[in-house]
Amino acid sequence: MSLRLGDTAPNFKAVTTEGEIDFHEYLGNSWGVLFSHPADYTPVCTTELGKTALLKQEFEKRGVKVLAVSVDPLDKHLGWRNDINETQHCTVDFPIIADESKEVANLYGMIHPNASETFTVRSLFIIGPDKKVKLMITYPASTGRNFYEVLRVIDSLQLTANYSVATPADWKSGEDVIVVPAVSTEDAIKKFPKGVKVVKPYLRYTPQPNKD
Repeated sequence: MSLRLGDTAPNFKAVTTEGEIDFHEYLGNSWGVLFSHPADYTPVCTTELGKTALLKQEFEKRGVKVLAVSVDPLDKHLGWRNDINETQHCTVDFPIIADESKEVANLYGMIHPNASETFTVRSLFIIGPDKKVKLMITYPASTGRNFYEVLRVIDSLQLTANYSVATPADWKSGEDVIVVPAVSTEDAIKKFPKGVKVVKPYLRYTPQPNKD
């Protein structure tokens, strides 16, 4: 059965470039990003892992641990990592899972036979501290991911996990947010002291609660 939002992220043990890990233990109480790439020594994947490494501080300040996965063996991962560091001017120090048995790929539905019977597509999962799947995005092999969008989604997920708000289209951290329909306007005015702007009874904005 395929994974859906809200499902518990399957646990696994794996060999990685940073040693052996138990996925759930590795995440601990952190948020997690697990993303697959089709193969080592490929150009788009090289830029993606490099960008992830360059955004290390952005992920860290959000309490997010990142893991990459492909079905290539560990020795290829280690050699390719040197190329990534050289060409992308970065230091890749997050785990790259060597999923030769395709256990992780199958657990997370990362192989799409009509795209490729052997390689993983560009799947990305955001996993909360409760080990639930919060977001899934799948790209074709030819399109590199936008990791600033991944960070934007994490900002939204972390905000909405703590407050009764949702985020509108193209929202970025610091901008106004939407009061969820479950909260009445009367309660919203009490709950959000920065103010509530009522556009329609169902469309109400308030300044981001956790920003000064």
